[in-house]
Amino acid sequence: MTKTFGRQSTTDDVLAGLDLTGKTILVTGVSAGLGVETTRALVSRGAKVVGTARDLAKARKALVHAGVDRASIELVELDLADLASVRRASDKLRLEGQPFDLVIANAGVMAPPFGLTADGFETQFGTNHLGHFAFVNRIAGLMRPGSRLVLLASSGHRFANVDLADPNFESSAYDPFVAYGRSKTANILFAVEFDRRYRSLGLRATAVHPGGIRTELDRHMGDGQLQSLVDQINADMAKEGKPPLEWKSPPQGAATTLWAGLVADADDVGGRYCEDCQVSPVVRDESIGFASPGVRPYALDAEMAKALWAKSEEWVSETFDLRSAAD
Repeated sequence: MTKTFGRQSTTDDVLAGLDLTGKTILVTGVSAGLGVETTRALVSRGAKVVGTARDLAKARKALVHAGVDRASIELVELDLADLASVRRASDKLRLEGQPFDLVIANAGVMAPPFGLTADGFETQFGTNHLGHFAFVNRIAGLMRPGSRLVLLASSGHRFANVDLADPNFESSAYDPFVAYGRSKTANILFAVEFDRRYRSLGLRATAVHPGGIRTELDRHMGDGQLQSLVDQINADMAKEGKPPLEWKSPPQGAATTLWAGLVADADDVGGRYCEDCQVSPVVRDESIGFASPGVRPYALDAEMAKALWAKSEEWVSETFDLRSAAD
């Protein structure tokens, strides 16, 4: 890499000079926020985007408003909270047979009231992790050698490690941010294991934290709840002698996704966690607030990543291994 990017870098900054003509990139969650901006930036550099959304009409409206050329995007209906929808969408893509140069698992939900997916999983874990786990693995055979998987995680992974024994809070009281933390840790662990399994096949994976951005992701949080979280963040930052939280714009938030997927060296980001267009340091000191850069060791634990993969296969009732298909 010859140029260094950082917290203020935008999608246009990191893609400057790149010609993505002939590249096909899949992005989940293109009806709002970072998904729309990610799509806009990719299309502006010549890529074709296959975008997924629960509400296709909403996605079309948002993309048109962002100036995305309709001819450059194909929309596919996908509800990650419903494994039947995951299978329909992935079957459609496999039937079409369009190879992908990059897959971006962008869609997600944050801090809703307790609920269950169509298949009986806690909403955040079922949507953010299991839905993507099944969908990505079912289309992984369409990823070209040299392509990458980028999973949108969060500094919120510091709220909690995954709980393989009680994913649905059947034995513990539900806390929306603990549930969010579990799902985001799962996203990182999925990247770790996907990268380990498939790097020999030329596929790499990484997880990224986009930063604090005001998007629809916080729609389940009331103003008071959001302000309480911001106050907590700012208190932690003050203890560390750092300035208060500064929101990123969507172009700044989506920059790390595109940097990790298209610009950074694959060996630098493969199996790692990135933020602010950099590979993040491992932070073991639990007194450091989650708004400061860094990733908890448990989110990169290779054995936990293997265990989560195995349990996730059990939960979605499918097994996945491209290596056996390649033999």
